Amino acid sequence: MTAPLYTPLSAAADALRAQGYALLQPADVAALAGVSLDALNAMVPSWDTLELDNYLKDGGRYRRRRHSCFVQDAARLTQTAHRAHWQPLAYNALHGGMHRLFEPMLAQTVAQPAWPALVTAIGRLCSQASGNTHPWYVEAHQFRIDTTDGIGRPTPEGAHRDGVNFVAVLLIARDHIKGGETRVFEADGPNGKRFTMTEPWTLLLLNDETIIHESTPIQPLSAAGGHRDTLVLTWRTGAFQGEETSPPPANPI
Repeated sequence: MTAPLYTPLSAAADALRAQGYALLQPADVAALAGVSLDALNAMVPSWDTLELDNYLKDGGRYRRRRHSCFVQDAARLTQTAHRAHWQPLAYNALHGGMHRLFEPMLAQTVAQPAWPALVTAIGRLCSQASGNTHPWYVEAHQFRIDTTDGIGRPTPEGAHRDGVNFVAVLLIARDHIKGGETRVFEADGPNGKRFTMTEPWTLLLLNDETIIHESTPIQPLSAAGGHRDTLVLTWRTGAFQGEETSPPPANPI
C-alpha cells in the first residue's frame, strides 16, 4: 500500500485551489469540525444498519448504503424531504439517468452533534476555497463495500467526476481486506496521485470540477470476508442534480 501524504489543515483551502484536492489526517478532521474523535466515532455503529443497493447494473450484492440530502447555509444545516439520487450519464456512465431511491440515513445518526459540525465545517472549507457565499446543496452517502461476491467495487463506474462542486470521501473502517487504493487524476492534465487510506476519519476533499477519482476493488484477507466503510459527501451550488429548482429545506438539525 502507498502511504498518503497529508495536507496540513492550515493549507487545505490553498491545496484545493492549487492542486484540486486536500488530504487531511483524522486529528485534523476532528479539529476542523470542532469535535473529538470520540464524538465522530459515535456515528460509526450506523454503518452496521445500511441497506442493500439493489440498483447495481453489474448484478453485484457487494454494496450497502443510505442516502440523505441537506442544505447548508453558512453554519446552518437543514435536512430536506427524502429524495432520489440522480446523476446524468455524462458523469456516471453505469448508473446515470436512473432515479435511485435509497433508504435514508437514520434519524439518530443525523441527530448526533458531530454530524452537523462535520458537514458544515467541510462545507465552510469548500466556501473558503471557492469563494462561494450561496447555500450548498449537500448529498450524504453512507457506503459499505463488502466481499460477499469475493470482490467489492467501491467505484464500479470507474474513474469519474460526480457533477458537483466538491466531493469529500471519509474513511470510516477497513476490516480484513486488501485493495481499496484511492486514485486522483487531473481532469485536463497528466498528473495523478495514488494512496491507500487506512486510518478512520481520514478525509479526501476534491474539487470535482478539476479532479477525477476512483477507488480500486477490495478483496478479503480471509474466508470470513471483510468490508470497507466510507462516508461520501457532495456540495453543489444552485440545486441538487436533476432539479432546476430545489425544494425548500424541511427539518433543521
